[in-house]
This record gives sequence, structure tokens and C-alpha cells, in this order.
Amino acid sequence: MKKSILFKYGWLLCFMLMSLYTYAQSGSISGRVADDTGQPLPGATLVVAGTTKNTQTDGSGNFHLAGLSPGNITLEVHYIGYQTLKQPVTVTAGNVVLNIVLVTDQQGLNEVVVIGYGTAKKSDVTGAIATISTKDFNKGAITTPDQLITGKVAGVTLTNNGGAPGAGSTIRIRGGASLNASNDPLIVIDGVPIDNNTITGSSNILSFINPNDIESFNVLKDASATAIFGSRASNGVILITTKKGVAGNKLRVDFSTVNSLSVKEGEVKVLNANQFRNAVQTRNPSQAYLLGNANTNWQDEIYQTAFATDNNLSLSGGIKHLPYRISFGYTNQDGILKTSNLDRQSVALNLSPKFFKDHLVVDVNFKGTTQKTRFADQGAVNAAVAFDPTQPVYQPGNKFGGYFEWADTAAASGISNLATRNPLGILEEQHNQARVNRAIANIKLDYSMHFLPELHAVLNVGADYSKSKGTNTFPPDAGSAVINGGQYIAFSQEKHNKLLDFYLAYSKELKGIHSHIDATAGYSYQDFWRSEPAYPNLNTAGDTISAAGVPVKTQNTLLSYFGRVTYSFQDKYLLTGTIRRDGSSRFLQHWGTFPSVAAAWRIGQENFLKNSKAVSDLKLRLGYGITGQQDIGSDYSYLPAYTIGAGTAAYQFGNDFITTLRPEGYDANIKWEQTATYNAGIDYGFLNGRITGAIDYYYKKTKDLLSQVPVASGSNLTNQIYTNVGNITTKGIEFTVNAGIIETNKFTWNAGFNISYNNIEITNLSKVKGNNPIIQVGGISGGTGDMVQVHKVGYAPYSFYLYQQVYDKNGKPIEGAYVDRNKDSSITASDLVVNKSPNPKVTMGFNSTFTYAAWSLAFSLRANLGNYVYNNIASNFGTYANIAPGKYLSNATSDVLNTQFSQYQRISDYYLDNASFLRMDNLSVGYDFGKIHKKVDLRITASAQNLFVITKYSGLDPEIYSGIDDKFYQRPRTYSLGVNLGF
Repeated sequence: MKKSILFKYGWLLCFMLMSLYTYAQSGSISGRVADDTGQPLPGATLVVAGTTKNTQTDGSGNFHLAGLSPGNITLEVHYIGYQTLKQPVTVTAGNVVLNIVLVTDQQGLNEVVVIGYGTAKKSDVTGAIATISTKDFNKGAITTPDQLITGKVAGVTLTNNGGAPGAGSTIRIRGGASLNASNDPLIVIDGVPIDNNTITGSSNILSFINPNDIESFNVLKDASATAIFGSRASNGVILITTKKGVAGNKLRVDFSTVNSLSVKEGEVKVLNANQFRNAVQTRNPSQAYLLGNANTNWQDEIYQTAFATDNNLSLSGGIKHLPYRISFGYTNQDGILKTSNLDRQSVALNLSPKFFKDHLVVDVNFKGTTQKTRFADQGAVNAAVAFDPTQPVYQPGNKFGGYFEWADTAAASGISNLATRNPLGILEEQHNQARVNRAIANIKLDYSMHFLPELHAVLNVGADYSKSKGTNTFPPDAGSAVINGGQYIAFSQEKHNKLLDFYLAYSKELKGIHSHIDATAGYSYQDFWRSEPAYPNLNTAGDTISAAGVPVKTQNTLLSYFGRVTYSFQDKYLLTGTIRRDGSSRFLQHWGTFPSVAAAWRIGQENFLKNSKAVSDLKLRLGYGITGQQDIGSDYSYLPAYTIGAGTAAYQFGNDFITTLRPEGYDANIKWEQTATYNAGIDYGFLNGRITGAIDYYYKKTKDLLSQVPVASGSNLTNQIYTNVGNITTKGIEFTVNAGIIETNKFTWNAGFNISYNNIEITNLSKVKGNNPIIQVGGISGGTGDMVQVHKVGYAPYSFYLYQQVYDKNGKPIEGAYVDRNKDSSITASDLVVNKSPNPKVTMGFNSTFTYAAWSLAFSLRANLGNYVYNNIASNFGTYANIAPGKYLSNATSDVLNTQFSQYQRISDYYLDNASFLRMDNLSVGYDFGKIHKKVDLRITASAQNLFVITKYSGLDPEIYSGIDDKFYQRPRTYSLGVNLGF
């Protein structure tokens, strides 16, 4: 029996012994991967050629690859932007230690960049495209994706819309191209173009994307790069690519947390309590009895030190043919304006399996977000400037929630209808909150034909779904709602965006003539649907204050056919042609055609430069194209429509009053706005890629502007109408340079600088030759109907339109004295001057990174030159007339001590300031601890944002996109500490 068992299982025992012997004889390789400056390269992939054995470097660039059979192998080391290294290694029974250095891949010329409907090698790109990846992103308390690239791209300005939690930025690529239609760029996330219009309950279309999930931004700036997107590409395109897993990699877990404190940047200068008492007693002694005994700084009362936390967990790797990455994010951010808060939870999933011997590549992307926001009433900002500083915050026992308010027994509500409300009461007695759920998902199938591998069939199906619901409530004792017994206002919205793209892509190397051809042709369908129910306005008891309005349901659809061919000859001469034909349901003339052509000459590949040690790259680019615009905010501008009359717009039939329908003006022939763009550029690289950059010149001309213009007198439908009229030209120059200034084993210094000049001008505003109307825009607070900006031929859009102030010999403004431009001895509208613009003429960005051993220091600066801002806070409150206007008191800005204005001078250019500035956006210091416990990497980073601003602007913040400073939620100064752990 024992012999039988030994015979039966003896072979197994022998196998186990052989396995133990083999294991004992197996070898391993360990070491570190760094770049040619000595900096570690985390995430580099090492593969044993011809096998599936692989590993990845940790956060300090270290690796370990075990279980290798003794003998000669080839170790392949891969890292994006660096030349692949094939390292022969002799494996022994022990451990082989290697220090591997990767060389920059000629400033990434072989790096693959994302373009519309495909990818291309950077060296083959003929258009103006900028790529910003993870290593280039701004650091610190980053809440929204746009903050990652602020100041990083020449020709791209991102003006933050304020300091509210989750607030986005106004993004302009080369200044925009329209007047009244959208100037926002098209944003495409993992192949899904998103709607530029925010959903109700959110202030930012990008706040639903977790910045920690983003791998890169590709910014398409000229028509040769954007024309593949046709009717939505006049303002440029931003392609966002999120992070993915890597095939064959082991599970990697990353956790990061950033916790921050934000404080207000400053305060609007107003009269303090003693100055205010003196002003009232001197100027309005009869109302001195209204003065209180307090010394209240109302701006201190409405602002707070705000805490925020941002936490992210990701799991990534690859199981055989299934790369994966899943991430979870949680952000909670208080705003510096009391009661404002953002609470966001996000999840992202990416799967990239391959089938049929890698002929079928599948990309599955899902991003889901739940965002809860409480909005602070920004009216409190102006209220804090204007409210009487001698009054207390609270007045216990009153019927206004205990907050001091200016009472008026003659008013039905018992509160003055004209006086400013208590600033803190405005915030704390209003609960404006919203919950938004959003999901963006797509699946992309890329099939390489078995019979012709160069031909790919690509199907991309996606959806962007969002739904919001919110309420705005006031208790019965709220100063602004006491007359109604409180208020309960409900709102909701639902949006669906569906996408289907199908295209064929052919790529072929023509080796006999050293050429390459890429061709793409396809079809795209995208549908946008929006629904907004209507709710009555109720009080807290449920009684109707006002009836519900009219619910809204609207839809628009785009159908497109597109094609692109790129031809490369001898890797030196490049030619790209693109065409897209778009059909939009927004126009009766549905179809528009948008072509482009571009050529490039890689001078650096010519024999006289190819082996140059000084010049590593030199490429000349020329391009021309036509793009379109159809985003005018209305889906049915070409159709007759009727609006239900409001208020007293009713007709009496006997004892009944029937609400009327009012016909709206429309233009049945409204059509595409078109922008023709010329671009000439040079890409350069010196000293083996240590210095790289680009220079671009562009000229854009937009015709058939989608403009809102006055209607000729005699029309009884409307005063203004959307139609195609006018032209705008834009021209500019961009310059970018990036340099590795110092590169040693222990110390490196890298720097980047970009500068852009942009000039935009209206060249026509009428369909009638010789008729140049003036269209006033830019409404301000204070006077009813006052506007301070204008659209006029020969000037930039939204140029300021003001009287020219007269000053005395001491440089003090003379009240009511303006320059009589037409010398008719009276000051009329004919004396208004068109001058200056809120648009900066020059924008600059500068960033620098220093590393020493495990330490790193990085900062970024940004400047705008030539932008002007109208200080509406000063014009509205900087006068003694504001102090005692009735049976209440109101404060003034301290500028009144300089001007001594008795009355308002709102249309004076005294309030127009040069708002050029230099801002330090980010400063960060980090330390990489490497491995702290076996496989755990640790890095700590301390950051400061909005550290300082240098400007001559008289107001609080010079960076206001509209150019009108009013009720602005100031950007905070933020200090943060971040911890990154990798397993």
C-alpha cells in the first residue's frame, strides 16, 4: 500500500522539489528609473521582452521584478514623453541592481496627442494645439478642472467668476469670436461634447468633473485644428482626457487629501463708524438722531475663515487584457461668504479591454456626480458696504428675526422698502440650496479590420444626463419676506444630451516613398433636450403668493458629416485637409459647410539641421479654415412664437379677464455665424529639447454675426431681435517658451513663460451700408436703466461709454463737470466717449519648478495688461447723497472723502480704472518621503493660492470679466496641506 502511494504521488513530490530548486535559483531585478536630470519617474513601466512579466515604478521611481529565470533577457522601459529603453540584462540567482536613465524623446515629438476624432503624433500636427498634462497642472486646493491650467496656455484666458465654492471660470481662447452668441469654447470629455449651458442649481459646467481624474487637456486654437468640430468650433475646443489603467499592471491604490483654509483678500474701503457719525452730523444734522451707538464692521460680519477638504481614492491596474481604473472623490468646501457651501461626491470608472487578438479595443467611461450647493445671496456684499456702521447686528425682540432692520410703521411690512437690509440677515435668513445629479458616460468601440489592419471602424455612443432640484426659502420673519409670511420657491431642471459618432479611420505607411497617410470620414448625431417645470411662489404656510409661470420644454439636434486627410512626405512635409457639414435644427437653413487646410514643414528634419546639436526641432505651420456658431440660447429663433402676457396684460370680457398672448419678433432667415481664421506658427526646440516653444500669429474674421440689434421704429413686436448682422475681426500673437535651465543629479530648475497679444474690433453692425448704430449695453446698479458700455464699429465689444470727467488744478474731480466734446455748451449724450475695454490687450503666464533631492518648490504668476474695470461699488455708494436719503441711514465708500461728491456721478469716467494686474496664483512646497513602510509611498505638499495681487485698481479685485465691479464674490486667499499615499 505504501509503495502504491509512493509510486502514485512520487512524481508530485519530485515536481515540488524541482519547483523549490527552480525558485531558489530564480533571480530578480531592482533599482530606480529616473530622467536625464536625475528626477525619479513614478509610473514607468518595465517589461521583460517576449513575456508578460512586468512591473511599474513607485512614487520614488523604484522598482522590483522577481521570479526571473537566470540568463540573458531584454528589459524594456516605457514612459510617456521619453525614448523607450531596451536594456540587456544578465539575470543571476541573486538580485541585479540597475539605475536606469531615460532620455527625453526630442521634446515629446513622438508623443501621441488627442485631436478631434482620433490621435496624432505631436510631430505630425499642423494646427495650433497645446497639451497640458498631469505634471504641468497647478497644485493646491483645486475644486474645478479649469483651475488646473490657469495661466498655462498662451492665448487662453481663464477669468474666475468669483470665490463662491465650485464657481467656474469664463474661458476665452483667442478672445472669442462672437458678439451676442456664445464665446465659450466647445468642451469634449473623453469623446463626449458637453452642453455649455449650466444646469439650474449649479454655477459651473465643469464642477461635476473631479480634477483628480483628469490626465490631460488638449487645447485646439486655430481653425485647422478645430474645423473637424464645425459649427461649434469658432471659439476653440478643449479636449479633456481622464486617467486610465494600464494593461498587465498590478493593482495600485492611491489616496490623496487636501485640506485648506480660505480667508478674504481684503475689504472695500468705507467710512468707519466715527467717520460716518461725523459725516451725518455735518451734512445731515437733522437726521443725526438716527445714529446708533455701535461700531460694526459689516464686512467682518458677512465673511468667515472657510474650511475645505478634498479627498480622492483610486484603484488602477490591469487584469490580462482588461486595464481598469475606478476612483471615488469627496469634496466639502465652505465659502468665505457665510452660508455658502459645496458638497460633492463623485465616482469615475474606466475600462479598456481588448478582444480578438487586440483587433477590437473598447473604452468604457463613466463619471457620476452628486453635488449639493448652498448659495449665498451676493446682495449681502453691497449691503455690507452700504449698511450703517453705527447700528448693531442684532436687535433682540423685534419681529425681523432679531436682526436690526430699519423699521417703518407706515409700510405694510413694518420695514422700510427703500433701506438696505441687514447684511447678515440677508445671508442667514435665506436658505437657497440645490441638489444636482449628473452622469456622463460613453462606450467607444475601435475595430481594426482583420483583412486590412490599417482600417479602423470606430463607434462612439454616449450620453450626458443631469437633473437638479432646489428650493429658496425665507422664514416669516425675514426682512425681505415678512410681508408675505415668508417664501418658498421651488425650481428644477432636467437635461439629456445624446451622442452617436461613427467613423472610419485609415492609417498607412508608404515605405517606398517614405510617406504616411491618415484619413478619417464619419457621421455624428447629437441631441440636446431640456425640461423646466413651473412652480407657484408660496409662503411658508403654503398660500400662493404668485401663480406658476409657463413650463419649458425645448430640444435641438445636430447632424454632421466630417472628413479629414493628413499626408506626410519624407517626415518633413505635412498637409492636412478637413471638412465638416453640419445641420442644425436651430435654423430654417439647416446646413452649413466648414472646411480647413493646413500645411507644415519640418525644417529640423532637413539635412542641414537634422544632426544639429543646437536646433533639435523647427517646424513651420500655415493654416486656414472656416468654423461656425449656432449657440444663441434659443432653439426656435426662426419660428414665430407667442408669450403669455404678464401682470395686467389681460383683456376684459364681461367680468372675466383673459390673459393675452404677445407675438415675439423673429427672423425666419437667421443662419450660421461664420469665422474664417488664418494662422501661421513656428514650433521650435533647442539644445536637445531643453528649450522648446511656439510662436503663432492669427487673424480671425467673423461675418453674419448672431447679434441682438434694435428693430426699426414702427415694429409692434419687439424692441430688439436676434439676426445675422455685422462683422468682427480679431488678430493676435502668441509666444511660449519652456526651458530646463539647470539639470543636475540633485538639483533641477524648469521654467515656462507665455505671452499673448489680442485685439478685437467690431467692423460692421448694420445691413445698411454707412449706417453704424450704437448699441448700449452693460447695465449697472443704482440709476434705473443706466448703461456704461457699448457696441460700436471701430471699437472692441463692450467698450466703455462714459462722460470725460473734468478735474481742478489739484487733480480733484469737479462734481457735474464733463468735457463738452461737441462744443455746444451743454452736456448731452453726444458728449459720451467710447474708450477702453474690459478685455486685456496682453496676457502673460509664468511658472517655475525647483527640485532638490526629495524637495520641490513650484509657483505660477499671471498678468493682464490693458484691461479696464468700471467701479460700480464706488459709483453707487461714493457720494454724500447715499448717507441720509430718507428715514434711514446708509454708509458711503471712503472715496467720498476725496471727491466730496454730493450727488451721484455714475456716468463719469472717474470710476473707470486701469485694472492691469500681476497675480501669484499658486505657490507650493513638497517633500517626497519615498517608501515609509514596505510598499507605501508618501508625499506631503503645502500650498498657497491667490497669494498676492499687484494692481492700481481702486476696487477690491481687478480681475472681473464683464468689466463692471458690482456684488462681486471676492476670490479668497487659500492655504492648504495635501497628503498623497500610494500603495
